Parts: sequence; structure tokens; C-alpha cells
Amino acid sequence: MIILTLNCGSSSVKYQLYDWNQRDVLANGVVERVTQTGSRILHKVPGRDELEIDHECPDHTEAIQLIMDTLLSPDHGAISSMDEVKAVGHRVVHGGEKFKKSVIVDDGVIETFREIQNLAPLHNPANIQGITAARTVLPEVPHCAIMDTAWHQTMPAHAYTYAVPYSWYRNSGVRRYGFHGTSFLYTAKRASVLLGKKPEETNLIIAHIGNGASICAVKNGVSVDTSMGLTPLEGLVMGTRSGDIDPAIPFYMMNQEGISPDELERTLNKKSGVLGITEEFVDRRDIEIAASEGNAQAQLAVDVESYRIRKYIGAYAAAIGGVDAVVFTAGVGERGPTIRGKALEGLGFMGIKVDPEKNELSKTKNAETDISADDSPVRIFVIPTDEELVMTEDTYALVNGTYDIHTSFAYSFQAPDYINAERNGCVDKDFSKFSGLDRIVVSPPSTTAVDNPECD
Repeated sequence: MIILTLNCGSSSVKYQLYDWNQRDVLANGVVERVTQTGSRILHKVPGRDELEIDHECPDHTEAIQLIMDTLLSPDHGAISSMDEVKAVGHRVVHGGEKFKKSVIVDDGVIETFREIQNLAPLHNPANIQGITAARTVLPEVPHCAIMDTAWHQTMPAHAYTYAVPYSWYRNSGVRRYGFHGTSFLYTAKRASVLLGKKPEETNLIIAHIGNGASICAVKNGVSVDTSMGLTPLEGLVMGTRSGDIDPAIPFYMMNQEGISPDELERTLNKKSGVLGITEEFVDRRDIEIAASEGNAQAQLAVDVESYRIRKYIGAYAAAIGGVDAVVFTAGVGERGPTIRGKALEGLGFMGIKVDPEKNELSKTKNAETDISADDSPVRIFVIPTDEELVMTEDTYALVNGTYDIHTSFAYSFQAPDYINAERNGCVDKDFSKFSGLDRIVVSPPSTTAVDNPECD
């Protein structure tokens, strides 16, 4: 069974084609600059060079049609007919309180997404456009929606309620929702495997640190608190988002500099975070280089971001009352030892002790590593996330009638002997690139690794 997953942003569409029976990624890629000039598709098929094609995509329908045409291309494609695709999974950023788990899409589901799209005006309209476009291009197959917010629907009221007029919640849905749900689900299940415990017996603090960043408190296998709120703006310092600020600052700046509400929203979402502090850099690697060369604002950005993570780790350890492991994931979390190390400084009194040498070795997106000190009561894992696999497995189970909420559903990656075949083919190259990495890998790769030219 071949499953297509789509992740539609406001100006991009990411995709992956997956052969369920063979457990193989057949193709993946992204269409960039959708609705803008200069659109292009970057397309990868394992064993071939990456393909780049310029193609104007004024809307998401055109972008999805471009993906279909590329997948079917005699020269560059991965399948011979769209009839081979038996289901499509869609990432939806915001499901509000309406959805506690993934669902098969019908007209009623689409209408519900429209009713709550004001909760995520930067994301949900694009998600809806993508689903509508894909249903137009592939009308005969089931389409499934996988919500970022669903994972966090287990939060108690005292964690998701804001201290504002209660009518705001009752009438307009103002509450903490949280995001990055598929990433937290994957890493929480994998962490329980690495700990040798059942998910329902596992307490974790998971930090998803990328351009967008959030942190999640997991108690007895479910989310009980998270740093992002009504929108993805709250919480940790991010690439271009401010994270937590005094709520009076926007009013102050509107009065001080005459900034309009729209411009203020753009500033907090697009011009703040580490970009706002450095006034130049978003990529954490560039920031670290600049800091090492004496750039004071770059060093300040490193210090501020890591300090905010450390504060949340402390708060969430108190909230869940005992931690089995701290987990880092996503781009910076997986390959950013500087931010990880500084975020964990001084936490030994809580039983969280990082091994600096192990931390420095862990720079791979292809293996799960343990960077905790030998005498650390709390384990510290770096677990590369796999949101696409969660989307694919949810879609397959929905179509086959075997799906349920994650506390009553077993994913393939919960098996102790689970191996990610695509990443497995890259681990040996990482071992040669990062000397000593093999010493900190938690789940050793198969000895039959297949060469993968797409490794980086």
C-alpha cells in the first residue's frame, strides 16, 4: 500500500511517498514559494540525484498537481500511476478542542477546520487549501488529517487555562493548545523503548528545538503541559518568534513607535527570536560562529535561548514530580550541542547530569544517542524525530479501521527491535564523520546497513 503525506504551509508544500508493505520511502521533497513568484520543486528519490524544477505555483492546487506530475515522471518519478496511491495523510496545525486524534476527512471535517481557522490564521487556511486541492486531484482515495494539537488534548484544565476573562475561553476558545504534537508523540514512544518502560509508566521532558521550538511535559505517557499556547508564538525563544514576553510590550510599542497591530504581529512572528537579538542571523550554526568571533549579540542570543530552555526544564520537572529522561529533538535539538549543553548546565542538583564529551559527539539525525553522564539518575537522550512516519501510520490505520487514540494504539516504532531503514543506511557514514559517535548510540543499527547516497 502506497501512502502520500502532505504538509501544506502558507508558501510551501512538503511531501513524502511511502510504500507501507516494504517500509520504504519512495520519494520526498518540497514545493517552495507557493503563491509567490519563483516557485520550484525539490524532489528526491533514493539512489538518485536531487531534482530541482522551476515551476510557477500561484496556488496550492497547482503545487499539488506539480507534485503528482513529478511523482509520475518517466525520468524522475517513483510510481507509474496515481492509482497506486491508496491514501493521503495531511498535517493540520490546529484542531482546536474538536479533535483528540487523527480523523478521516469528509466535508464536515473541512467545515470544522474552517470554523476554527481563526485560531491559527497563519497555518490552518493553507492546510485547508492543501486538503481541498489534494481531494480535487485525488478524489477517489481517503484523505486523513493528523493534527499537531491532538497530542496535547490530555492537558488538565489548570495547565491550559489562561487567567483572562473566562468568557474568552467559553466564547472564543482562548486557551493553551500546544503544537509539534506528532514530533512529541514519536519521541515519547521512542524514549519509553530506550528506557525499557511502558509509555504509561514514563515521565519525560521533551524539547523540540528548531526554527520553531517548544517543550512538553509528559507524565505517565501523555502530555500534561507544553510551552506553546493559543498559537505557536508563546514559550521558548525561536528562530524568528519571540516566545514569552510581557503582554504589555505590544501596547507599549504601538504607542511608543506607532506600530500597527498587523506590523506588530509580523515583528513578533518573523523578526524576533534569535534573529531579533542578533539582528542578522537565524541559523544557530551562524550564530555560534559569530559568537566565537566575538559578536556580543550572537553570544547573547545563545545565552538567552538556552536559559529559556533551562527554565522550562526546571518548571516541568516540578510539574510532573519526577523525570525519567530529558529528550532533545528537531534540527537544533538533534545537532546543536552548544544549545543543549548550555540548557543543561547546573541541573545536576535535579539529577540531570550531561556528559560534555558525549554531548559534543551527538550531531546526527540518523541515530538515537544517550548524552547523560554515567552517574546521572535522569537519562538525557537525543532522538531524531519522524513526524512523517506518525502521519503515515495514522493514515494507514485510519483507512484500515485499526486506529485509536495513542494511549490505546501501538505504533511500529514502539517495538524494541524497530529500525528506521532509511536512517540506518546513513549511520555508518556518520560514524566515520563523527569519531566516537558509535559509543553513545543507544539503539545500535542493523549490521546490514544499505548504502544511501542521500546521507548528509
